[in-house]
Order: sequence, then structure tokens, then C-alpha cells
Amino acid sequence: MSKKRNFVFFGLLTALLGGGAATASIFYDMAVVPKKKTQEEIDSDPIDAKSIRWLRNCPEREDIYINSIDELKLHAHYIKAAEESHKYAICIHGVKSDGEYMAMYAQHYHDLGINVLLPDNRGFGMSEGDYTGYGYFDRLDILEWIYSIIRKDKDAHIILHGVSMGAAITLMTTGEHLPENVVFAVADSSYTTLVEEFVDVYKMTKNIIPVSVCLFILRMAILLKCGYDIKKVDVLEAVSKSKTPTLFIHGDEDKLIDPHMSARLYEKCAAPKQYCLILGSGHVKGAYINPEKYWTKIEKLMEKTGY
Repeated sequence: MSKKRNFVFFGLLTALLGGGAATASIFYDMAVVPKKKTQEEIDSDPIDAKSIRWLRNCPEREDIYINSIDELKLHAHYIKAAEESHKYAICIHGVKSDGEYMAMYAQHYHDLGINVLLPDNRGFGMSEGDYTGYGYFDRLDILEWIYSIIRKDKDAHIILHGVSMGAAITLMTTGEHLPENVVFAVADSSYTTLVEEFVDVYKMTKNIIPVSVCLFILRMAILLKCGYDIKKVDVLEAVSKSKTPTLFIHGDEDKLIDPHMSARLYEKCAAPKQYCLILGSGHVKGAYINPEKYWTKIEKLMEKTGY
């Protein structure tokens, strides 16, 4: 009887692990393999479509490249201000996107007379790479972009503005030792830790495989294939070391990243900080549904920081 129970137990364990591996593989492809929005998806939003057309046709736009510390060739769109300026905005995109998708933000900054840099995060757009880093390596890439600006303009005043994963990258960058040229940061809809975000997204799938099993297998797969531990993508830890004045923005109807995550990041942040909740806004839609509130908050921070 004991042998029979052991056989049944072993069979159930094998099925559980097999199902977990298959589910983790699907989740890996969904979460880690870089994706890009199709032209059809871009055209579905009139604001994005118009802004991206502006970027592609902008006479001041140019392609620039740097190398990451691990020798990947990284690309960014650079839009020079109409008049000479020492002000720069680095706009950082989220998942299933690329630098072009920050065109709406870029256009606003450009209209304010600011030079704009739109990096393609590693693995996205025209940047080299095979996986999504969620901020682990990307924070170091943004540091490289920051120093590339300073090498050309020692008087540069730089702001960082990220959305979704780009917001997490922004905040993880502020957790590093930054030059004084970085004046402030805007984090629109960041997650707290990658593990927490993966758990929340996984629960939305209503899969029968326990989240702990899937997460363990996914963690091992990312560690082996991508070289980083998802448990070390800890935005809460990063902001606790930040000295960069930061504006946290989130929509109260965000279904992808819990708005309470930004509230917790705000509480944990050691730097001067502000918090802005956009009522009625879904995921990273604050600048779309209430642009006046969104940009007024940012422009007041510009004044306050002497930007």
C-alpha cells in the first residue's frame, strides 16, 4: 500500500512539475522575449500614431549609438532642441514597445525647448539584446546614456522620465550614484519588485499550477538564459538609496500594475518626492486622459528644482 501511495505521489509531483515547466515556458515567452507593437497597434491610438509620425518626420531627429558595459550596441533617437539648450530629457519606454513609443512625451519636451533622447532598451527596437531586463541591466545602460550626454555637454541638466518598465528602470537608475547633472526623475506607473509584478500578472491568468512552482522554474530559466536573478530587480531597495528628486505618477484604474505599488515606492523613497494620482486613468494613460494635470506637475517640478 505504501508503494502504491509513493507511486501516486511521484506521479502527481511529476505532473505538477511538468505542468509548471510548460506554464513557465509560456510565461517566459510572454514576459521576457522582447516584443514590439505593430503598426496596427500604434494606429489604434490616434495620439500615439500622430506623435510617432512627428518623430519619424522630425528634421532634428538622428540615430545615435553607444556600447553597453557588456558590449551590446545600443540605439537611441535623439531630437535636438530648436535652439541651443543645456536641458535634456531621457524618455524610457516599457515592455512590448521601443523608443519610438515615447514620442508623445518627447514632443512635449521638445516643444519646451529641451533636447530629447529616446533609448531603445536592450533587446528592443534597434538595440542589441535577446531578452527583457526589467531594469537589472538597463539601469546601467541609462547611466551610459547619461554620461554620453555629459561628455558632449558638461553643463547638461538631465531629467529621466520612464513609463511602466521604463519607470522601474528610471527608479533603479536613481538608486545608483548619479552625477549632479541629473536634476529629477518622473516615474509613471512603476512596479515595486519584479517578483511581485510577475505574481500579480500570473494570477490574472487563472492557471491551476501553483504560483510558487511556476515562479521558481521561471526564475531559474531567466537566471540561466538571461544571466540575472528576478529577485534582484528590487525597485523598493533602489529608491531607498535615491538622492534624486522624484515625481511618482500612477492611474487609479491601472489593471496591469497595482497603483498601490507607486504609493509604496513613494513611501520608501529617500529623496525629495511628490506623488500624483490620475483619476480615471488606466495603465500609463495619465498623460492621455488628463494632460493638463500630468504636465503641470512636471513643469512645477522643473521650476522647483531650478531646471
